[in-house]
Amino acid sequence: MTLSVHRSVKKFRIPRALLGASLAALVLAGCQVSELATEGAHLAPLTHELKRKISKMGMDQRSPILVRIFKEESALEVWKRDRSGRYQMLKEYEICAWSGELGPKFKEGDRQAPEGFYTVTPGQMNPNSSYHLSFNIGFPNQFDRSHNRTGSHLMVHGDCSSRGCYAMEDDQIEEIYALAREAFRGGQQGFQIQAFPFRMTPENMARHADNKHLAFWEMLKEGSDHFEVTRAEPDVDVCGRRYVFNATPEDGRFSARQDCPAYDVADDVEQLVAAKTQSDLEKRQKLITRAVAKKDRDDRWAEREKAIASFFDRSRSGEDESTETPAASDLVATQVASVGTPVPRPAPRAAGIQTASAKRGGLRFPNPFKRGSAAPVASTSGIDAAPAAAPEVAPSAAQASPQVATANAATTPQANVTPVEPLAYAPAAKEEGGFFSGLAKGSRGIFRRAGSVFN
Repeated sequence: MTLSVHRSVKKFRIPRALLGASLAALVLAGCQVSELATEGAHLAPLTHELKRKISKMGMDQRSPILVRIFKEESALEVWKRDRSGRYQMLKEYEICAWSGELGPKFKEGDRQAPEGFYTVTPGQMNPNSSYHLSFNIGFPNQFDRSHNRTGSHLMVHGDCSSRGCYAMEDDQIEEIYALAREAFRGGQQGFQIQAFPFRMTPENMARHADNKHLAFWEMLKEGSDHFEVTRAEPDVDVCGRRYVFNATPEDGRFSARQDCPAYDVADDVEQLVAAKTQSDLEKRQKLITRAVAKKDRDDRWAEREKAIASFFDRSRSGEDESTETPAASDLVATQVASVGTPVPRPAPRAAGIQTASAKRGGLRFPNPFKRGSAAPVASTSGIDAAPAAAPEVAPSAAQASPQVATANAATTPQANVTPVEPLAYAPAAKEEGGFFSGLAKGSRGIFRRAGSVFN
């Protein structure tokens, strides 16, 4: 709607004689015809708030400007030169949308927003943009062309929609457009755009140290350092397919595709940039070393957690050999060796059941689920007696025939041994400490294994 009003104003309110005189003046001044309108978004005045801020910061409304763009932070900064000749950051705007990823633009149609150093002249301002307002940033520049990079119509514009451009909200682009317009009216021939992947701090450079575009970003950081230490717009040239800043060739001129000739940089600027570069490199190296050490610790801890989880998974599934239950035949052999007489193989019973006769005789069998349980000892009349000596070869109950078992039973002194009924896995006598003591001892193997994993 704004554009339609603007066109109607141009059509009906401007006399032909005045329009002809204005066109003649534009030929000399290099302005665009669309700026003749007395109304329109491209002629919106600076807000009173922004005028007050400009005055408070010691600037003139028509003093030169400089634009810095940071992709990762989605920030566009407008810097303005104060009366001392140094640039100060006037205002930061949030970029509504930018397309592509971190890194330079390579070819037409890749929908990648450019990175580098560009210049915007009055002829690149477009008040009739289909994206409300816009200005062309000047891609490709000499550096881009030296690398055969292609693309066109790369803009900063409104309408919050991007296909390789930096898109702003409409009210934002109106204010930025007005600041550029006033700077041109003040005599600035073109304002510089510095487009970066992120703020060129040691922290950000360390985070992206393994990126394939690091060498390119190192070059951009050099230009950023020139601006930050001088707070003056750096002179940007291209030679040997790379940017050079504030450089004066000793003989000849810079050529983008040819090797750089010998050139000089002002001593004070060169020293300031070198000091900042060295300081940032040292800080970056410390950050990288710290990040590598942290990653190594995280990887080791992840492996340790994986080993611990695997160990407990095996324990729960019964794969731990230390928790396996002794075979029933081994239990019978132990009983035979302790009593000294072959006994029939015990009939299976539920674990923990004990007969009345065993209780009367005080006889206890070892708990098969408890490690280190003592062998059973026969007791007579409540007086402890030493167990009979075990035979040299103690046949198991399975091997003894019924006749041998009967003969042995007939010759065994009944006065010394209490009759024993076949038992299953009867629990051993309670040890000092009770249930929790037995539980702790039974789980000793699990914790021993876990300790070896931690070690």
